[in-house]
Amino acid sequence: MKTTLSWLKEHLDTGADLATVVDRLTMIGLEVEEVEDRARDFAPFRIARVISAEKHPNADRLRVCMVDPGDGNAVQVVCGAPNARTGMIGVFAPAGTHIPGTGIDLEKGVIRGVESNGMLLSERELGLSDDHEGIVDLPDDAPVGAAYADYAGLDDPVIDIAVTTNRSDAFGVSGIARDLAASGLGTVIDRSIEPVAGDGPCPVDVRLDLSDKASWCPAFALRLVRGVKNGPSPKWLQQKLLAIGLRPINALVDITNFVTMDRSRPLHVFDAAKVKGDLTVRPARNGEELLALDGKTYALDPQVCVIADDNGVESLAGIMGGEASGCDEATTDVLIESALWDPINIAQTGRRLAVVSDARHRFERGVDPAFTVPGVELATRLVMEICGGTPTDVVVAGEVPEPRTVIEFPLTEIRRLAGIDPSMAEVTGILQALGFTTRPHRTEGTITVQVPTWRPDVAIKADLVEEVVRIIGVDNVPEVPLRHIHGVAGPVLTTLQHRTRRAKRALATRGFVEAMIWSFIPHDHAVRFGGGDRALELANPIAADMSDMRPSLLPGLAAAAQRNADRGYPDLAMFEVGQVYAGVRPEDQSIAAAGVRQGTLGTTGGGRHWQSPATPVGVFDVKADALAVLDALGLAGNNIQVVNGAPDWFHPGRAGTIRQGPKTVLATFGEFHPRTLKALGVEGPLAGFEINLDAIPEPRAKATKTRKAIALSSLQPVRRDFAFVVGRDVTAETILRAARGADKKLIAGASVFDLFESDALGEDRKSVAIEVTLQPMETTLTDAEIEAVAGKVVAAVEKATGGTLRA
Repeated sequence: MKTTLSWLKEHLDTGADLATVVDRLTMIGLEVEEVEDRARDFAPFRIARVISAEKHPNADRLRVCMVDPGDGNAVQVVCGAPNARTGMIGVFAPAGTHIPGTGIDLEKGVIRGVESNGMLLSERELGLSDDHEGIVDLPDDAPVGAAYADYAGLDDPVIDIAVTTNRSDAFGVSGIARDLAASGLGTVIDRSIEPVAGDGPCPVDVRLDLSDKASWCPAFALRLVRGVKNGPSPKWLQQKLLAIGLRPINALVDITNFVTMDRSRPLHVFDAAKVKGDLTVRPARNGEELLALDGKTYALDPQVCVIADDNGVESLAGIMGGEASGCDEATTDVLIESALWDPINIAQTGRRLAVVSDARHRFERGVDPAFTVPGVELATRLVMEICGGTPTDVVVAGEVPEPRTVIEFPLTEIRRLAGIDPSMAEVTGILQALGFTTRPHRTEGTITVQVPTWRPDVAIKADLVEEVVRIIGVDNVPEVPLRHIHGVAGPVLTTLQHRTRRAKRALATRGFVEAMIWSFIPHDHAVRFGGGDRALELANPIAADMSDMRPSLLPGLAAAAQRNADRGYPDLAMFEVGQVYAGVRPEDQSIAAAGVRQGTLGTTGGGRHWQSPATPVGVFDVKADALAVLDALGLAGNNIQVVNGAPDWFHPGRAGTIRQGPKTVLATFGEFHPRTLKALGVEGPLAGFEINLDAIPEPRAKATKTRKAIALSSLQPVRRDFAFVVGRDVTAETILRAARGADKKLIAGASVFDLFESDALGEDRKSVAIEVTLQPMETTLTDAEIEAVAGKVVAAVEKATGGTLRA
């Protein structure tokens, strides 16, 4: 929200300077982002007299002017303006000056053989309007040599305020002035609006045809003003709009923009001659379109509220009007509209159509319903002052709502929430200055507060505490040290929070980069990854490809990986830890940790290098990643099993599942199926994993008894190799689990080191070689003892797999 200091002082009677106003705004919650010093930008421009203006010797339309900028030293300027003449007074810019209206830096030059050392400026070049038919022509009494900014009143600083979305009233200059006055920085100037008497009824009626969507437009006020003379706005209005970044269009349109910014009350004007029949507020129909004032054509549907006449749609309700009924210089009869629109529908329509306007910005945050009819009255007065005309009566369709929010407010709440104890008089004074109505309550120390219609954000006692504290000033809240708690503090983070941090740290140490991705994905992606439930479709998606809550982190990571590949980074490892959604109930939401590897960035590195060939990422890379995360979370390798089978978005035979016991699925991993990559629009190779952190059981409560020291053996371990011929469908995990269980006291571990497949072994047979480590604890093992354990291993594996020891 932008305003100039002088505009603000039209609503606020104060002698405070700019620095004081800016500081106070920030302290009361209206943070000032920037102050634009226009006087500095206009400083080089001086009022100058044209001593002579002679025809250019080499060009018919150029003149060679001698200009006196006020210092007695004439400057030669080549000028193409048709109104350049001897004796006139204009605005001079010397060489080296930046021209704000065109963005160029003026340099000394030679034009058609004649030297030019500056420029006589038009309003367009000054950035004041679009007028470039001639240079600025000032009155004869304009002070030659004076700064043009001082003379024209362009030294007014522009204040840019970051208004929070809940403060819809502060999107108008009057609302900002009200807050400053409540803080003690002056008093509010009464700018109440007297109704304008109408000359007969409005010939154009309004009908609200919304049936079950009546909330879209509770009230619609309309007035016709006949016999107006539209044209350029007066200078004061143009300068106000230009200062805050709005382009003046014509008087009627500029008036609506002024009221929008001055009172946070968006309006719209229709050229009455272009409106056929009465106006109807209704849902749009499928197939309807509107060529809007921004020059774009919008395709409409029944979820869009429109204003229509017998010709069809004339306006996007509460957002933007249409070109067909817009006002121009030929307009003589104007319809002024002031309506109330549903904030949610306005927001949905704006996002669906991707259209942004000052009206939408205010309506979707909520405007003051009580200012609906006064908004028409204010615009009518301005139209009559600037354009003339005769108004009709105001016609109102629907009923203007009268919200009455009443809060019983015990002052002890201020002490409880803010730590300060202002008096009853101070609190009531602040609230009344902000527009609240207060009256005593039957309970001592409590007041009854009625919220003004322009403050829809105030609904509970805590909101009133916030109002009081921000006006008193956060800097006046005393510093109080935190209460000291004796004893050892209990744990602050939950088990899940600890796991989240450990998972992130483990993946970062393995070379992954963390990604922060939207929780919304396209519907077809959600279906492919096990989601797509209609209950998880967003009612108001921010974009068409963000329609569903994600059932998995992997589709978002895969899309992010492809975006990086498209930008020249094809080899990467990326992870995310975040929520996934299987349903709408709280228990259907869980925290997952997922990662993808793309290109050649496997666990052994990536990219091309002369020492080793680049190999594409594969299933064993992401298997190692998943196991490393589980290990960091305290799940030892002997407590989990890796088995075949994974969701169908992974490649069959190149994917797996990590379980704890027969039922608890901890993670899945694998290479993505080509069909999945095609559906996601991703180029392989791509492999990924996903761990359900919520599925990991809570650690068992540990006794407080003294823990025994880890038993370390001083004896050398013994390693024995075994090769088993088993069926091709037997997993390595089945063999290893059987081998480890053959003698749990002596066998410290087992691992696969070779796989051999050949027709010589038999049909659908393979040879798996494992290494078994024996760790004696008390005495060195004898050959007989070793052979006995080896026999147990062979027997256990043969029983579990149906295989045989390979000779």
